[in-house]
Formats: sequence, structure tokens, C-alpha cells
Amino acid sequence: MRNFIKNHPQQAALVSIDVPLISNQSVLMNIALIKQYHENMPTAKAEPIVFSALRRLNLENIAFKRNPDLNDEERFFAMLLRAVMVRDALVIIDRPLKIVPHMKNIDYIFQALKNIENLYLNCHIYDYDWMREKYGELSR
Repeated sequence: MRNFIKNHPQQAALVSIDVPLISNQSVLMNIALIKQYHENMPTAKAEPIVFSALRRLNLENIAFKRNPDLNDEERFFAMLLRAVMVRDALVIIDRPLKIVPHMKNIDYIFQALKNIENLYLNCHIYDYDWMREKYGELSR
């Protein structure tokens, strides 16, 4: 995973428990900051993009929540949407079941990725070998 990030520094978009949301900022601001910082996009232009992305996952209700107020799934998807805001994002999901520990499998994540598939170039999921069964057919 580190090599991938090193080889794609401008496009690597990490979703990881080690890269948390900013606690004192809303989900809206956490996600919009990527467009504002990387593309020098004004807030007024970034926020509609974020709302559109949240709507695609049926999560517009979390836009004004802060990190401590989110459940595990909401936090994960906020982190995912933050990642896909990177231009030509190469999404890297690091141990998704560590972020959402009660999930039995990751079908829910695959469905979300499908719903936003035009917002990123590709996605790589990294996890421990012993978690292989949680990934079903993908791990074969």
C-alpha cells in the first residue's frame, strides 16, 4: 500500500482509520476541503459537489454532523466521499472492516462504490489475509 501511495502521490486517496475526519468540522467541510485545498475551489462551488455526492449515497442528512456524531457506516462513507474528491482519485481502502467492525461482509461497500463509480478511477482494498472470507468471490 505504501508503494502504491508513493508511486501515485497526486491521485492516491486513502480511506483509513489512520486518516480520520477532522473532528471539529462537519462532514460537508471535511469533504469540501479536498476540492478547496487541491483545486483552489471556492466553498460556494465545492459544497454543491459534496451535496451531490452525499445524495448519491442517500447520506445528505449527515452533511452537518461532526465526526463524533457519526456511526461507523456514516463515518466510513464520509471518508470514502472525501477520498473521491481527489481529482482522478485512485482510492485505497485500508482495512474497511476495521473502520466498520460489525460488518459481516463488504457488499454494502461495493454497492456504494458502484453508486459513485464515475467519481474515481479505480479502487484498491487492502486487508489482512485472514480477512479473506469477508470478501467472498473477490478473494479467489
